[in-house]
Amino acid sequence: MPDLFDTADSPEKPAGPRPLADRLRPRALGDVIGQEQVLGADAPLGIMLASHSLSSLILWGPPGVGKTTIARLLADQTSLAFVQISAIFTGVPDLKKVFEGARLRRANGQGTLLFVDEIHRFNKAQQDSFLPHMEDGTIVLVGATTENPSFELNAALLSRAQVLVLNRLTPADLERLAQRAEQELARKLPLDGPARDALLEMADGDGRALLNLIEQVMAWRVQQPLTTDDLSRRLMKRAVRYDKSGDEHYNLISALHKSVRGSDPDAALYWFNRMLLGGEDPRFLARRMVRMSVEDIGLADPQAQTVCLHAWETYERLGSPEGELALAQALIYLSLAPKSNAGYMAYSAAKDAARKTGSAAPPKHILNAPTRLMKDQGYGAGYAYDHEAEDGFSGQNYFPDGMKRGVYYLPVDRGFERDLKKRVEFFAGLRAKRQTRDGGD
Repeated sequence: MPDLFDTADSPEKPAGPRPLADRLRPRALGDVIGQEQVLGADAPLGIMLASHSLSSLILWGPPGVGKTTIARLLADQTSLAFVQISAIFTGVPDLKKVFEGARLRRANGQGTLLFVDEIHRFNKAQQDSFLPHMEDGTIVLVGATTENPSFELNAALLSRAQVLVLNRLTPADLERLAQRAEQELARKLPLDGPARDALLEMADGDGRALLNLIEQVMAWRVQQPLTTDDLSRRLMKRAVRYDKSGDEHYNLISALHKSVRGSDPDAALYWFNRMLLGGEDPRFLARRMVRMSVEDIGLADPQAQTVCLHAWETYERLGSPEGELALAQALIYLSLAPKSNAGYMAYSAAKDAARKTGSAAPPKHILNAPTRLMKDQGYGAGYAYDHEAEDGFSGQNYFPDGMKRGVYYLPVDRGFERDLKKRVEFFAGLRAKRQTRDGGD
């Protein structure tokens, strides 16, 4: 029984020019390019379809990788009515109409696959409105999102739907798509080999974007194959896909940080520039680099922190784009510096011990005694002034009485920490000797 949303897909809609992307839309799941990890015979969708038990799904992936197409084909293959809405344009009254239409279809013996594009844009209450209709079988929900569902969708919805990750198309996938476009248009792309590769790169893993680019190139009706330079003059490069507050932001800064930790300056520079080209604030990168210097290098190279702070200051004085070079050079320094997280681990271990010991007081011999009462209480009694001790080291206990001595700082045998390790071992040996001697007195 048709409703307001069915009419959008009505076969009676007037014929007209159809974009290449629409003309090449696959008619069967086997025609979908890429996404074998979800569509293969042993993959989640392949198993669901083979067992005739399609459950609600969340399709998570970048633009132009087939989320809408897969949803349509799932409806076709399971004989479900396909209803599509967008979270951007749909309000509560519209949702009520959709659910009512699905109930009517169910009463007439047909199920409904409800495809919700940009599902992450629905608020919590709107997301909750799907739950009873999913539970009683009125709808099979297929949501599409470019954002991480873990952060954008509520737990109740995620518990009732399986999340499937769709990947950006590989260069090989894009080449197959380009060949299909050439077959559809009955002619070859007027590009030489390097220019064809450049066109695929411009698509940046987005199949729909590639088909739109191909349509533009084919419309030029040139006689001779175009070169890469010809192509770059005629087509503007696509904007880099990057959301400074979204999942891509966290993915790229993670890649940058781990490249530095892994002592790979080339990879670090690559991710650094990916973020800058995406519009990232260089000050954010400067802050993160200072964090890397204290977290992953620490005292193995105490100079690393200073290098980062100076690079940050240079950026503030020069601005963009010259200042980014100072940050890039600091990034190289960090990547090639000796690595140690011993300081970071010592801080964490000592903090954990401080939490566990609660409010244990310092031993009285290291407390000041500015009043007579405090002296009478034993404050400061027996304190050994280290500068007057042999080797300038008394070896006294500075932990709370009754608390087992903690060993938190374990320097590595790299960089400047190699020297610090010798000092730690020297004082530990000296402390053991003094405590043995004092214990024997």
